[in-house]
Amino acid sequence: MKRVTGIGGIFFHAKDPAALQAWYKKHLGIDVQEWGGASFTWTDAAGNPTTGSTVWSIGSAEDDGFAPSTSTFMVNYRVEDLDAVLQLLRDEGCDVLEPADDPDFGKFGWVMDPEGNKVELWQPPPGQ
Repeated sequence: MKRVTGIGGIFFHAKDPAALQAWYKKHLGIDVQEWGGASFTWTDAAGNPTTGSTVWSIGSAEDDGFAPSTSTFMVNYRVEDLDAVLQLLRDEGCDVLEPADDPDFGKFGWVMDPEGNKVELWQPPPGQ
């Protein structure tokens, strides 16, 4: 069984999110949206859009969304079968955080890596 199939998103915290978002927009040309990030659409070798995207987002350092991690970043990895991957991680003795989340835009679960970083696992909804 495949575990990780790609990167769904990169999220990080900043002391001044608006200023950092503006820096990335001005100097690196990232199309930062009102919600604080950008979505990069995947393309094939010919440059044609394919199913999937990668989110890039800067949030406030005051946000506790990465807890219990104290890291300033979190990577979201795409998986095909979240429940199976989480069970494998539990069986291997990993620190899987409970409960997993199942909102309208896919299923999410989390595990802590050995350095104390929160890792997000995402099973996209069918067709994505």
